[in-house]
Amino acid sequence: MASIGTEPNGHRRILFVAADGSRKTVRLGKCSQRDAEQVCRHVEVLAAATIHGQPVARETAVWLSSISHTLYDRLARTGLVEPRAAAVSTKLGPFIDEYIAGRVDTKPRTIINLKQARKAIVNYFGEGKVLETITPGEADAFRLSLLGKGLADNTVRRICGRSRQFFRAAIRLELTHRNPFDGIKCAVGANTERLYFVSRQEAEKVLEACPDAEWRLIFSLSRFAGMRCPSEHLALRWSDVDWEHNRMTVRSPKTEHYVGKASRLVPIFPELRPHLLAAFELAVPGAEYVITRCRDGSVNLRTQLERIIQQAGLKPWPKLFHNLRATRETELAESFPLHVVCAWIGNSQAIAAKHYLQVTDEHFDRAINEGMIGRAGKTASQVRGETDRAAAPSGTEKTIFGAAQNPAQQLHAQSRKASQVTFPKTHNPWIYNTLREDAKACNRPNKSLMPPLGLEPRTH
Repeated sequence: MASIGTEPNGHRRILFVAADGSRKTVRLGKCSQRDAEQVCRHVEVLAAATIHGQPVARETAVWLSSISHTLYDRLARTGLVEPRAAAVSTKLGPFIDEYIAGRVDTKPRTIINLKQARKAIVNYFGEGKVLETITPGEADAFRLSLLGKGLADNTVRRICGRSRQFFRAAIRLELTHRNPFDGIKCAVGANTERLYFVSRQEAEKVLEACPDAEWRLIFSLSRFAGMRCPSEHLALRWSDVDWEHNRMTVRSPKTEHYVGKASRLVPIFPELRPHLLAAFELAVPGAEYVITRCRDGSVNLRTQLERIIQQAGLKPWPKLFHNLRATRETELAESFPLHVVCAWIGNSQAIAAKHYLQVTDEHFDRAINEGMIGRAGKTASQVRGETDRAAAPSGTEKTIFGAAQNPAQQLHAQSRKASQVTFPKTHNPWIYNTLREDAKACNRPNKSLMPPLGLEPRTH
């Protein structure tokens, strides 16, 4: 049996008898009675397992994997558990470098994102920070520090998600026993404030400001085909373009690791075709790729597009290429079923609804000026007018209801017998005669209907 003791300074300790009969102490420091009782319960299990040579219960084994390094060392010094093996490369900076170097299965853009997360977490904790010593509270403080720098909430979530990914790998390598980023929200949410609908007029201005045919094609592939830039633009080959059937095969490096998502067929939309033809006529004979510039990754397309937009006399919108793609999906959703649109754009209906589809000013204008289309192709105002006219009483009904309503409004000034006589008798004379005879009883004195002794029982 193990027991809980309290020292004069308020610190708690666990006392138990070891397998050799000696009394051992596990000092807990300052903690609550509830926490001390939990530790005491697991110490009893460990002591019993040590004495009888039995395996440790699963609940206690899970608890051991989650406790701090300090408490585990105190248990090891009493002989209850084996000391943890010295971890190799447990320092934060070197471990993340080894992890990123080993990710040969990822795309170059993913490696860039991992290195950005590595920079953020190492700048906060330091290169030599030991993985095991990072606590959940410190992970919370790291997240708050990112928000304090003015980073967007989704950016902070991505960094924390990649940090959690680092620690998940460390746990699988048994370099640490807990993930301090568990419980931190890492899923990217929809940010409607950064959505922007690029109108046809704005698109035409940008196209006029583009320096050459290839830049007009880059912009058109995003705005009128909804392709991801730059990955899908750079992967497009002339052999993927089917001029005869007005289709092209779009290869998607982002989704190629999913079954059946390596490529998709996209129509050569009328808005896109002239720009694609112009680039084809200017292409070098035997050229393989449609887009020839920026293939080495040294040119930032986003920065170049911002300059073109400014030259067009417009203000660059947020998330330049994403909003071009979202604008096209919103447009297509007006004319085609959503599952067809998602097949062309290359995302799911859930993702489209959360991150792409937008409510535009045109939707409000159509709702106000046209209204919803009702039955038989009529507008909502026409349908409401027909409904109101259908609900109005006919001429005969007006006569009956009018004759009944006027006396009813003057019942307070007339006797019940007189009021009933004014009701029309042509509709159903029997009903009105019956109601009139029943109403006569109401003129009797109420006291004649009430027992003289009241309702309460008599008492003696």
